[in-house]
Amino acid sequence: MGNRAILVTGGAGFIGSALIRHLINHTSHTVVNLDKLTYASNTMSLASIADSPRYHFIHADINEGDKVFSALQHHQISLVIHLAAETHVDRSIDDPRAFIDSNIIGTFELLEQCRKHLNSLDEDLKKQFRFHHVSTDEVFGDLGESGYFTEQTAYAPSSPYSASKAAADHLVRAWHRTYGFPVVLSNCSNNYGAFQYPEKLIPVVILNALQGQPLPIYGNGQQVRDWLFVDDHAKALCKVAFEGELGESYNIGGNNEKTNLEIVAAICEQLNQHVSIKPVGINDFSTLIRFVSDRPGHDTRYAIDATKMTQTLHWQPVESFETGLEKTVKWYLDNLDWCAHISAQNPPTDIANV
Repeated sequence: MGNRAILVTGGAGFIGSALIRHLINHTSHTVVNLDKLTYASNTMSLASIADSPRYHFIHADINEGDKVFSALQHHQISLVIHLAAETHVDRSIDDPRAFIDSNIIGTFELLEQCRKHLNSLDEDLKKQFRFHHVSTDEVFGDLGESGYFTEQTAYAPSSPYSASKAAADHLVRAWHRTYGFPVVLSNCSNNYGAFQYPEKLIPVVILNALQGQPLPIYGNGQQVRDWLFVDDHAKALCKVAFEGELGESYNIGGNNEKTNLEIVAAICEQLNQHVSIKPVGINDFSTLIRFVSDRPGHDTRYAIDATKMTQTLHWQPVESFETGLEKTVKWYLDNLDWCAHISAQNPPTDIANV
């Protein structure tokens, strides 16, 4: 495989920063992070590796074709891992245009600049080059009470967010079919872990609880998600990017189906063990749980079948939900300054995204 120059789009986001930390700490590759630094991005998430001579940051939007092409050429990129995206479902319902611009038009622009770059490379780098598009299980829509999403599951997106990601997936596959562009794809389940922007369920619950604020849960809280620890996901992404078969897609899941109510209850149980953090008058954090009106088009259940990842790429998650959640809660309790800083810059929405 040798040492490669890797472009990660959206590398200052939650999953992107975990991937970059893994690449710098556990491989000898050079990593170029291209990120426009939206509200959910933060370079503080990369402070531990920022001084590495193998890490480079470029402040740019994937829609800025000239900057993208310049980065590809200057660093002689042979692998692109595309994570840049708007991802919050509620925000997509309120303002879908931003999701179309970033997730669809941005992916198109990135594909075209990468295709131009590929055509300019010498034969050795051409043979190495590949484009890994990172997507979500939400493109498959509502699963129902039984069954699992596989790589053959038909697309049935429910929200503007998932529709925009589905469109991006289709573009990537079309570029492979029409132009022979060397791509691999992956679709993951709900991620959690350190450095997640506090608008997603787990950090919202932790931070609201510490302030004695209500813990809002949509509907009856029985929506089911499969939960994947972000560091496990980062390792899986490397497997797909380096070893995945061109033109193939891979489902990445944590084998941890939980209802939203179970997630919130588990967080409360862990926080209850820390007596010193309890706000005045709060003996049990679960008393803060509040059920709120469900959001439009809320999918009932997602669940990933990751058999293909396990059998063909020999990957499986290391963390159970219990061990991953314990590490996550501890990280937030130890890094409240990071949470305060990022929330002060861009206040999150009122209800957690799940």
